[in-house]
Formats: sequence, structure tokens, C-alpha cells
Amino acid sequence: MTGTDGVPAFPTSLGTSTADEIRLLGEDLSADLMGTVGFGELAFWLVALRRPTPSETRVFEAVLVALADHGFTPTAIAARLTYLSAPDSLQGALAAGLLGGGSRFLGVTEDCGGYLREILDRQEGPLPEDEAGWDALALAAVTRTREAGRYVPGLGHPVHKVRDPRTPALIRIAEEEGLRGPHLRLFEAIGRIHEQVLGRRLPLNGAGVCGAALADLGLPVELLRGFALLARTAGLLGQIAEERRRPIGTDVYRAVDRNAVYTAPSSDSAPAPDRTR
Repeated sequence: MTGTDGVPAFPTSLGTSTADEIRLLGEDLSADLMGTVGFGELAFWLVALRRPTPSETRVFEAVLVALADHGFTPTAIAARLTYLSAPDSLQGALAAGLLGGGSRFLGVTEDCGGYLREILDRQEGPLPEDEAGWDALALAAVTRTREAGRYVPGLGHPVHKVRDPRTPALIRIAEEEGLRGPHLRLFEAIGRIHEQVLGRRLPLNGAGVCGAALADLGLPVELLRGFALLARTAGLLGQIAEERRRPIGTDVYRAVDRNAVYTAPSSDSAPAPDRTR
């Protein structure tokens, strides 16, 4: 794209600046946004290119809170140990924690949202109108997934073996705001019927329900992991701040290092991966 003076032009709907003004999303940043728009609301707006309603903001920020921190997870430990090794590189410690967001931790949000979207896109005709209809749709989908040798994302949790407390809380909030849409209803149905196919009962993962809620907000499922990482950034910053106040990194490092025991290589020594998270 070329401007009127022949200089290349690079279109953006996000931010621009001049010597005297910064504009973001078509608004004057200092006059219209600072002090009036919350960070969660702005994050939604930057991606969707529309300002969320108060109800959408409440659900969206509930998701961010749900994903911010869960204690000494692998991502938190990675951030703390990186900070121990390089306290001069805060950004490195944050990045180390964020890089651990994958198929077992944090990435479930995007995986679940994409899985639910795929099922809904395949649905011919109108969506179900009652619980029995959603159960039938979920049963067919989970059966196909099992027959294909795939795992259903969003089922199971390494700590919450019976119920993830975030799941009913987020569903309640979405219901209160009139935003309990098809992705959440399908995810709830999967929670009701999966035992018929899998032969065991697993809880609906909190990261998975977050993916369903974000998809119901109309956010791109291809970007849902980014929102999980956005939330976890706040948690990791808190972990690093606590590491400065009350360090455990050295103890973790020494506990592993001092208890390392050499064993001869063996082809059958690796445990089978846990894919229920």
C-alpha cells in the first residue's frame, strides 16, 4: 500500500503516534482511555477490535483470574529457577515460565476451544435446544474422538481429581451475564457423557472451561493460548516477586542436584506420558 506522496503505507487498526499524540484503537490514549478502560477490557478490545460489553468484560476477566496462578506449577518453577540463575534478566525468567505453556499446562485453553469449535462447525442444522440434545451431540463427538485414538482436551486434572473448582464458578458467571453459549453448553455435555465412552469419570478442567468461555465471547480460537499466557504473566511476576522476598529456588535446585542418582540407560525406563491434563 502506498500513500499519496509515494511513501509506503502500513495500515493498522491498533496504535499510532505523532510527536504530540498517541492514538489507540481510534481513541486518544491519554484523554479517552487512561483511567477509564481496564486492562482486561483493553486486551479484549485489542484482539476483537470492538469494545466488550460490561458482561463480556466480567466473563473475560474471570478467565484471566482463573488462569493467573496455581502455585508451584512447572511454569512457576521454571521462572523461579531462571531468576535464580539470572537475576539480572527479569524478562528471561518471565519468558522461561511462558515457554512452558503447552499441551499439558495452559495450552489446554486453546486446545479445548478449538475442539469445541470443530464439533460445532460440523453440526448440520440448528444447534440443540435442550440438555438431551447437547448430550447426544457430545456423545457422538467423544465417540469419534476415541475411535480416532485422540484425547478429549479439557478432561482431567493432575490435582483436582473429582472437581476443578474453577469450572462451576465460570459457568455460573457466564450464566449470570447471559453468555453461557454453545461452547460452554457442549463442554458441560461432554462432562456429563464422557464416562459412557471412556469408562471412567474425569473432571472438566478449569483451563478447558476457560477456552469454552472465551470461544463463546467470539474470540478467535487460534489465539486462546495467548490469553492464557497473558493471565499467567501476572502470576509469574508474582512468583518472581515472592522469590525475591522468600526464595526457594536454591533449595529446589539443591534438592534435585544432591539427590541425583546415576542409573544405566534402559529402553524401558521412560514412563508413559500422562495425557489426562
